Amino acid sequence: MSDVAELTARLVEIESINPNVVAGGSGERAVARFVAEWCERAGLETALEEAVPGRPNVIAVARGTGGGRALMLNAHMDTVGVAGMTGPFAPRVEGGRLYGRGAYDMKGSLAACMLATAEASRRRRAGDVMLTAVADEEFASVGTEAVARSLSADAAIVTEPTELQVAVAHRGFVHLEIETKGRAAHGSRPHLGVDAIAKMGRLLVAIEQLDASLRADPTHRYVGSGSVHASLIEGGQEYSSYPARCVLQAERRTIPGETVALVEGELQEIVARAAAGDPDFSAEVRVLASREPFEAAENSEIVTTVRRSAASVLGSEPDVVGVSFWADSALLAGAGIPTVLFGPSGEGAHAEVEWVDVESLERCVEIYAAVAGELCG
Repeated sequence: MSDVAELTARLVEIESINPNVVAGGSGERAVARFVAEWCERAGLETALEEAVPGRPNVIAVARGTGGGRALMLNAHMDTVGVAGMTGPFAPRVEGGRLYGRGAYDMKGSLAACMLATAEASRRRRAGDVMLTAVADEEFASVGTEAVARSLSADAAIVTEPTELQVAVAHRGFVHLEIETKGRAAHGSRPHLGVDAIAKMGRLLVAIEQLDASLRADPTHRYVGSGSVHASLIEGGQEYSSYPARCVLQAERRTIPGETVALVEGELQEIVARAAAGDPDFSAEVRVLASREPFEAAENSEIVTTVRRSAASVLGSEPDVVGVSFWADSALLAGAGIPTVLFGPSGEGAHAEVEWVDVESLERCVEIYAAVAGELCG
């Protein structure tokens, strides 16, 4: 195997399931220790920094000789669970594909970043090249939040898989909770009861209609439209009682330009329409969490540098695209670091069969190193 394939396989062997995603997951401690020890042996200035207790980031820096700009390469170490997988921590290479949990999302990218950062150290660039191997991207991104607070750089590449395309936009999200309130009563006394679940039915229909309306009008060049869907619902006490409450959790995916206030307004309008003419209708909308969408200017230096470096390795300039998933790029960009996404090809993120294309990983190592050469001097 090539160096990047062998290193990816070593990383896949280490279970690093996010414990906030799957109870009992080991988290990042073991894989962070492996990454840190590898980086130290490669001559990088290396530190383990806990984003929250028990959840470390690895910060490894190829220190520049002075006078150059700093580049950050960002990759997360945690994975989702392995239910339904066969041999998730027994990596194998077949037909140019490396299989295993995290191979695609995103330990292959992490391996490419490690090798490219070590190469920058050997070449003694003028500016710093720093690897931020982060915790918790699959849940709350506390790892990159900590990085954004404590580190700065002139540019960053978030190395999520992009199929060797340059991604300049992705959606954000808003997690919402809607509660309808009824009045509990014995099922034999309908004149006393108000059915909170039935009231929620109106809101579910309206949410479906809002989703159809959003997706019928894709306005963003790279990520199309926003969307909304019902995620979880619960309510009621028992068969013989009118339910006093019903709680819906929903997710609204946002495109650049859409805000939390806009989303909250959409839901408040839905509630107002549902309540019209019904004195027994009562509902409350709450925002539980949100992440901003991401967008980078196509003519920004980091975007044009990545495209130019990729063209020198691939033989043609890669496409500029958007990706549907949220990524830590929004946090780095929000901290004022010019950011782009670029990563390998593969398939099966969060799926039962996951693989990364080994040749694309090899190209990523070359491209990240070429970007460092051009940007850092």
